[in-house]
Amino acid sequence: MKHWAEKLERFLGLGGIKKDMALLAISGAAIVCSLLGIQPFSFDIAWLAIVLCGVPIVLEAVIGLVTSFDIKADVLVSMALIASVCIGETFAAGEVAFIMQLGALLEELTVARARAGIERLVHLTPQTARVLREGRETIIPAQQVRVGDVLRVLPGETIPVDGVILSGQTSINQAVMTGESLPVDKGPGEAVSSGTVNQFGAFEMEAEKVGEDSSIQRLIRLVQSADAGKAKIVGLADRWATWIVVIALSAAGLTWLFTGQIIRAVTILVVFCPCALVLATPTAIMAAIGNATRHGFLVREGDALERLSKVKAVSFDKTGTLTCGTPEVVEVRSLLSTLTDRELYRLAAGAEQCSEHPLGKAVVRCWQRAEGGDLPRQSEFSMVPGRGVAAQVEGREILAGNRALLIGQRVEVPTLPESEKCLERGCTLIYLSVDGQCAGYLALADGLRKESGEMIRRLVRLGVRPVLLTGDHENAARTIAGQLGIREVRAGCLPEDKLAYIDSCQKKGEPVCMIGDGINDAPALKKAWVGIAMGGVGSDIAVDAADIALVDDEVKELPHLLDLSRRMMTTIKVNMTFSMALNFLAIALAITGVLSPVVGALVHNAGSVLVITNSALLLKWKRRQDD
Repeated sequence: MKHWAEKLERFLGLGGIKKDMALLAISGAAIVCSLLGIQPFSFDIAWLAIVLCGVPIVLEAVIGLVTSFDIKADVLVSMALIASVCIGETFAAGEVAFIMQLGALLEELTVARARAGIERLVHLTPQTARVLREGRETIIPAQQVRVGDVLRVLPGETIPVDGVILSGQTSINQAVMTGESLPVDKGPGEAVSSGTVNQFGAFEMEAEKVGEDSSIQRLIRLVQSADAGKAKIVGLADRWATWIVVIALSAAGLTWLFTGQIIRAVTILVVFCPCALVLATPTAIMAAIGNATRHGFLVREGDALERLSKVKAVSFDKTGTLTCGTPEVVEVRSLLSTLTDRELYRLAAGAEQCSEHPLGKAVVRCWQRAEGGDLPRQSEFSMVPGRGVAAQVEGREILAGNRALLIGQRVEVPTLPESEKCLERGCTLIYLSVDGQCAGYLALADGLRKESGEMIRRLVRLGVRPVLLTGDHENAARTIAGQLGIREVRAGCLPEDKLAYIDSCQKKGEPVCMIGDGINDAPALKKAWVGIAMGGVGSDIAVDAADIALVDDEVKELPHLLDLSRRMMTTIKVNMTFSMALNFLAIALAITGVLSPVVGALVHNAGSVLVITNSALLLKWKRRQDD
C-alpha cells in the first residue's frame, strides 16, 4: 500500500513552491467569485478550490494514515471537507481548503533551504599528490597514496594526506582544521594535515593517514553525522492533532446523536478546522524572520528561531567571530639606544613590504595606517620559508622573523620579561636584527571586535551562558576570554573537540547555540541546537552548515536575535490560545444551531486574520531598552 501511495503522490506532483503559489492564486480567485455570486462556468466555481487545494490535503492525510498511522491536523481538515461536500456546502469546503493550503505554503516558505555544504567540503579534498618513488616525482590521484609514501608539496598546494615533514621549512595555513587566523611555521618532524594549505616553502613528507583516515575526510564525516543526528521540531498543531481530532469527532457525533441535525455536526467539523492554529506558527516565524533580516540575519532554517528561544548557552569561535580575524601590531620594543621604537617599526615595515606572509602584510598595513607616510626604500629582499625575511633597507641589513631566523644567522636573541609577557597573552613576536645586532621585536595579536564586549554583557543579562571554543592556543584564548568576561574556555579545539563539547551539553539537556566562521566550525554548527555563521568573513561551508547567517558580521545584534526568538514564541502561544478559545466558542454556537457551515467558516477564518495581524506586529518589534 505504501508503494502505491508514493507512486500516487509522485504522479500528482505534490510540492514545489511556485506551483503551490499558482494553485493558491487560482483557488483564491475562485473563492472570491463564489462569495460574490459570480459564476463564469456551468458549475460552482468553489469546486476549483476544493480540487486544487482540498485534494492534496486529503491525499496527504490518507498517505499518513495508511503508511504510518500518522494523525496530523490535515486529518480533521479532510473530514470537514468531505462532510461539507456531502451536504452541498461547497463554499465552506473550498474556503477551508484554501486557508489550510495558505498556511502550508507559509510553512513551506520558511523551511525551504538550499544546502551545498557537503559538496563544498568534498571539493576541498585534494585531487592529486606528488609522490617520490625510486628518485622520480610522479603526480598520482590522492586516493592512490599509500601509508609510508614520500610526498613533495610545493608552495600554494593543498596537502593531500596526513603525515610528518621529513625535510624543508614552511608555513601552513591550518584554518580548515583549527580556524587559526595565522599560518603556522613547520619543520622536520612536525605533523601536517590533509586539506591544509602550504603557503611558502616546499617540503617533503611521509604519508601516515590516507584515504578515509585523513583529516579532511574525517571532517566531512563529522558534518554528515552531525546533520543526521540533529532533531527537528514538530509543529505544535500536528503535535496536538490527535486530541483535536478526538474532540471534534466526539462533539460532532454527540451533536448529531442528540439533535438529529447533520448540518450542525458538519458545522462543528468546519469551525474546528485548525486554520488559525496552523497559521499561528508559520505567520509568526515569517514575521520574525523579516525582523531578523532587518538586523542583518539571514534565517535559513524554518524552525531555527523556535529552537533559538530555548538556548541556554552560546559557544563562540574566537578568530573572526569575537575578534577581527586579522593580526594587528600591539607593541613595538627597541633594544638599541640608537634606535627609537618608531624607527624600529619603520625599518620593520620597510623590510616586510614585499612579504606575502600575513604577519608581514599586517606590519606594513598597521605602519601605513598609523603613520600615513611612504615606506623606506628597499634594495634587496628574500624570504626564508617558515622563518621570516631578509632585506636591505636604506643601506642597512635587516632580518625580520622568528627567533630561529636570527639564531640561524648567529644573532644573539636575549630573553626579556616584556617579550615573555607578550607570549603569555597569546601574541606572536617578530624579532628584528639591524646590521647583525638584535634590535628589538614587534608583538602582533588578533584584535577584538569593538562590539564584542557589550554583546557578551547583554547575553549574560538575558540569562545565556557564553563559552569560548577555539582552535587557538591556551594563552591567546584566556587573554580574549578575560577581556570579554567569558568564564568558560576550551582552547586547542579540533573540529571533533567542538562537536564533542556541544554534543555533551545537549545530552545533559542544555541546548547550545554555536557561532563560528571557519570550515573547522562546520560540524559544530550543524550539531548545535542552532548554528549561526558569520556570513561576511566566514567560509561558504560554514554558512551552508548553519541555520542562520549573520550577513554583515555585526555580532552586536545577537542579543536582539535571541530576544526576538523568545518574543516570537510568546506570540505563537498567544495565537494558539486565542485560536483554540475561538474554536470552542464556535463549537458551542454550532451545537445550538446559531452557526451554519458557511457562517462558521467565516467566523473561524476571521480568527485566522486576527492571528496573522498579531504575528505581523513582530516585523518591527524591538525591545525599548535597545532603542
